[in-house]
Amino acid sequence: MTNPLPKGPTHSALWQLIRWIKEPLSYQQECLQHYGDIFTLNMKGFAPFVIIGNPLGVQEIFSQNPDNFDVGRGNEIAEPLFGTNSLFFYDGQRHQRERKLLMPSFHGQSLQNYAQSICDIAVEVASQCPENKPVIIREVMQTISLEVILKVVFGISEGERYQAIKPLIAQMLDVTDSPSTSSFLFFKFLQKDWGKWSPWGRIQYTRRQIYHLLQEEIEERRRHKKHSHSDVLSLMMAAKDEKGQSLTDDELKDELMTLLFAGHETTATTMSWAFYQILSHPSILEKMRQELEENTNHLTPLETAKLPYLSAVCQEVLRMYPILPIIFPRITKTKMTIMGHEFAPETWLTPSIYLVHYREDLYPEPEKFKPERFLEKKFANYEYLPFGGGTRRCLGYALAELEMKLVLASIISNYSLDLTTQKPVKPQRRGFTISPAGGVPVILSKRLFV
Repeated sequence: MTNPLPKGPTHSALWQLIRWIKEPLSYQQECLQHYGDIFTLNMKGFAPFVIIGNPLGVQEIFSQNPDNFDVGRGNEIAEPLFGTNSLFFYDGQRHQRERKLLMPSFHGQSLQNYAQSICDIAVEVASQCPENKPVIIREVMQTISLEVILKVVFGISEGERYQAIKPLIAQMLDVTDSPSTSSFLFFKFLQKDWGKWSPWGRIQYTRRQIYHLLQEEIEERRRHKKHSHSDVLSLMMAAKDEKGQSLTDDELKDELMTLLFAGHETTATTMSWAFYQILSHPSILEKMRQELEENTNHLTPLETAKLPYLSAVCQEVLRMYPILPIIFPRITKTKMTIMGHEFAPETWLTPSIYLVHYREDLYPEPEKFKPERFLEKKFANYEYLPFGGGTRRCLGYALAELEMKLVLASIISNYSLDLTTQKPVKPQRRGFTISPAGGVPVILSKRLFV
């Protein structure tokens, strides 16, 4: 006899799925209030999800032997976007191999190579915004993030292939623009190719075009030995495992698509939330500018990214608006006990980043934007986990943080910004992320330095 799962809402499975798609944050809060910080959701088309919003429960999961879980199978909802050869869908030795091959592309000297490019892209894109006229900051951040993906990750910044692939990527990302268009990720019956005017058809059509261009780029680099070692694709192509084997072309393309979706929309959304909070708190903006003006003349971009108050602001943004509201499920392969609950094999355990980040006992006044909390205390990796944790922590977290810090620093150092409205901005689902509804309209004007 198996032990019952923790209690949860008793609404129909379809209604629970609709609430999850439309209101993933408020729905979690409602469940927390009714059932405590461990509860079960039964959503149509999915196995029961045990949501865990207690940091000690998260710690117990992270400390488990990774072989006790299937994680790749729990990520399959992302397969329509990432492709079948993504690191997201691997476990065991295959996961270790791919992660080891990809890791150098996102750490160490590689970050040093990317830093100046990020600053240059941020300034260039901002300079093209109309001065003293409203702009949607999310659209500006999407443009910056897309250029970073193209130049820093794909290594494509000019020429016919750049001109061809850029609008295709924008089209691909637009498919998950709202809760309604994101629904195909959650409803399998919508994943039908009814031609390129249907959401699923557009994804398939656009993906084929992008993959064709990426294949051309890979073949050209091999043919002309164009490995600059200054972009992620070049490093991925050059990487070899212990047996001397490289990533296959299919693996390269699917990993690039994973980086596109995991690194573009997420970073653009987080930076948009950052500007919303910073501009809503003039004293915080002033502190950031003061720190930057005192230091940036003699610091490299990588050193700028380590400034304490800038870092604290970004950490607080990631606390309030984590990249994803939950970690993708861990599916138990053996019996295990978490928070005193005994779980049978095939139980889907899902840590909630959002619920942990909004605990009053961890983060007093969690609804308030208070960067100082990260200057006053260091949080454990199961208390603050915007990029997940354990062996599945986001591979590109260091690049995402670097981009966020340098884009904020570059723009607020060179521009004055003002919100066009004082109305609170509400969260809205955009694919897997939670984006600011309306995109945060602002007015940019060049700062005058005396």
